[in-house]
Amino acid sequence: MKKTSPNPPETSSDPLDSVPLSDITEPAVSARLRNPRQSDPVSHIFTIVPGVDTATLLCHACETLASLNVLITDLACDLQSSKRNVALSIQQLAVVGELLVNRALDNIDPQQ
Repeated sequence: MKKTSPNPPETSSDPLDSVPLSDITEPAVSARLRNPRQSDPVSHIFTIVPGVDTATLLCHACETLASLNVLITDLACDLQSSKRNVALSIQQLAVVGELLVNRALDNIDPQQ
């Protein structure tokens, strides 16, 4: 039996799907480039309390990179071929970042 009416067009429930991402981000990026001293409203979502000492910041950065290392290594185990290679490359960058932070910590407070 043939269908006499065409399929209805697929509609998205998300109104942002019809707008290209560049139309959304371009005004914010342009404003930021015109006035670099203007604070970025998105950056207020995650803030670091003023006055935290450098060693504490580096310790938390090191722990964050170590967590990223574990997460991306677990992900890489589930991937195949080139996607696995990309994940392992990200993992290596996390390790390098962790090594750099650890060296900075050692420079700030050398262990005797």
